[in-house]
Amino acid sequence: MLCTALLLVTPAPSQAAGADARTMVLHNWYRMILELVRHTPTYTPPVASRAFAYTGLIAYEATASNSDTLASLAGQLNGLPPMPPREDAAYDDTIVLQAAMTRAVTVFFSNTGPTGQRAKQAMADALQAQVTKDIPKDVVDRSMAFGTAIADTVIAWSETDGGAVVENMGFPMDYTLGGEPQDWVPTNPINLQQFPLLPQWGSLRPFTLPDNEACALPPPPAYSEDPTSAFYAEAKEVYDTSKSLTDEQKLIARFWSDDPMLSPTPPGHWVAIVMQIAERDSLSVETRVDALVRLGMGVADGFIVNWRDKYRYDLLRPLTYIRRVIDPKWEALLITPPFPEYPSGHSTQSGAAATVLTAVFGENFAFDDSTHADDGLPIRSFPNFHAAADEAGISRLYGGIHFRAAIDKGLDQGDCVGEFVNKLRTWK
Repeated sequence: MLCTALLLVTPAPSQAAGADARTMVLHNWYRMILELVRHTPTYTPPVASRAFAYTGLIAYEATASNSDTLASLAGQLNGLPPMPPREDAAYDDTIVLQAAMTRAVTVFFSNTGPTGQRAKQAMADALQAQVTKDIPKDVVDRSMAFGTAIADTVIAWSETDGGAVVENMGFPMDYTLGGEPQDWVPTNPINLQQFPLLPQWGSLRPFTLPDNEACALPPPPAYSEDPTSAFYAEAKEVYDTSKSLTDEQKLIARFWSDDPMLSPTPPGHWVAIVMQIAERDSLSVETRVDALVRLGMGVADGFIVNWRDKYRYDLLRPLTYIRRVIDPKWEALLITPPFPEYPSGHSTQSGAAATVLTAVFGENFAFDDSTHADDGLPIRSFPNFHAAADEAGISRLYGGIHFRAAIDKGLDQGDCVGEFVNKLRTWK
């Protein structure tokens, strides 16, 4: 049940709320959606990344609509049309953002369960009452209609990207597995996972990339069962590491695991980091939406190209290889995900996040990450975003679910995606 989200229906103040009520609106809706993702089984990491990206874009465009500092992303993203114009009349910018976020969360987090639906409605009602108090009715109505129109413009665009409908939780009803020794095979006896997750995700329209071949990776090391081969050496590294894991390495693996239904997912983990920084530093609403939209699109585009290459190379997981070649009784620390190995999704999305957030906040920007404090995991501290991304990447080797090449090349791929995001002009 969505117990935590129900506790959020009374809007919580943001540290910067005294300066701008829009930060309060943004803060509360993002607290809500992190919980919705955590408690909704359909939000696998790629699907969650898409929802975060479009929600961030709606928040950004609603804020930019009357900003002296932010520029619309219409015309900069692949096919995003112009946003609706304002009338020559009075608007309330907080109500505009509230209406836009209400509509965004209604659509992009629509398939949560009954408890989540009630939590969303309670949040919308509570915030609506708070932000419209003492505002003339015509201004309220006009502002709500405008915020909703911005959201609907983005929503209509989203419906043409190829990812709007996900059936059977993303697992195909029919799929032909490869027949070569290096090809991916299921590693979990659950019937739903006998076919791999979202095999078509790599064909989605990206937000910022010029085409679906951008940031393509070279193939992984050639498959071999020869103990002198590079491929065997990578598998042996995973095996040997698993036999000598330190407590710190086990903690790192669990901290970044971010499994669906047990966490806000890997994309949500990076969103949570931004939200923590925003509150710690009392960031302006403009800086918040800039960071969130860049992060959202970078991670979403990262999953698109990562999934493209996963199914292009269709590589088996360490669990399959090690049991076949090295030790038939071997177990990994973490549960192996139900899709091909190369490249590492954690690495690509974390590399993209680090490159984007470094551009937003600067080099050597230190921060603490308390994303899993409520789950009993200690706060981790990082000197910069790339250090966090590197740790997220290597956590998958510690967990026994990725080879070294998938991690290193995934980080490179994420950096490539992030550089495309960083070409956007968000500040006037």
